[in-house]
Amino acid sequence: MRNRKNSKKKVKRKKIKVKWAIILIIILAAFFYIYNLSKPKAPSYESVDAKTGDITKYYSFSGNVESKNYQTIKAEKIMQISQILVENGDEVKKDDVLIKTSSNDEIKAPIDGKITGLDLSINDQILTGSRLLDIYDYKNLRVNVKVNEYDLSSLDIGKEVKININSLNKELDGTISSISDIGTTINDVSYFTAVIDLENDNTIKIGMSCEIKLINAQAKSVIILPMASIYFNDDNTPYVLLKDEKNKPIKTKITTGINDGINIEIKSGISNGQTILYSKNNSANQGI
Repeated sequence: MRNRKNSKKKVKRKKIKVKWAIILIIILAAFFYIYNLSKPKAPSYESVDAKTGDITKYYSFSGNVESKNYQTIKAEKIMQISQILVENGDEVKKDDVLIKTSSNDEIKAPIDGKITGLDLSINDQILTGSRLLDIYDYKNLRVNVKVNEYDLSSLDIGKEVKININSLNKELDGTISSISDIGTTINDVSYFTAVIDLENDNTIKIGMSCEIKLINAQAKSVIILPMASIYFNDDNTPYVLLKDEKNKPIKTKITTGINDGINIEIKSGISNGQTILYSKNNSANQGI
């Protein structure tokens, strides 16, 4: 009888030991899991080779396409329409007859252009000053842009610019034809109007939005790197991470030049072909 009781006690003690062993294992596993989560991970680096290339930095302005020459034709006196010789979209030459009246008067085109806004019918009675139609010259288009006083020195009459027609994804050449002498002040900054003449293109419509790019600075045949590969110290001095023989990063001070928003000119500190390390999460003033 005693042997049975002793045997039961031993089994019970053994179960208790196993239970505590399992609990201990669980506690240790949880501890190591939390430790590994909190332990800082070694940074993962991308690599890029420094290369020779060109960088162009632009001033950017926005505007809308306008006709350089346009006319709104209005009735100079009371009249009745007897003939309409054109339709919307027709291209006409200066002095072409557009409309005839019951009193044998002729309404002629004052300029070369395309007819728009025509909404008349035969026998319509027209009052003095009423609008008859518009003529827009689509062969001579322009863009007016507002330029602040600090960027004005970059503009010169006759200077060529690039014009991107947003909706057409098309780039055209343009030329600055005039710059206003008097500015308009907005929030304590003066803005001046620059007129840019566009090259002739039949796909452009009046009113289309566009972006004008004017060269600000250029650097040719220089060492360039992606801007994402550049780090900054607390004093805002730039540096990069060179790769040593063991593929570990070495902090190296550099001197930079102009950038185009994607790539940046490297004036000193590295040479063509050197491999640079950088983190995808790189941000300003990030150290190692």
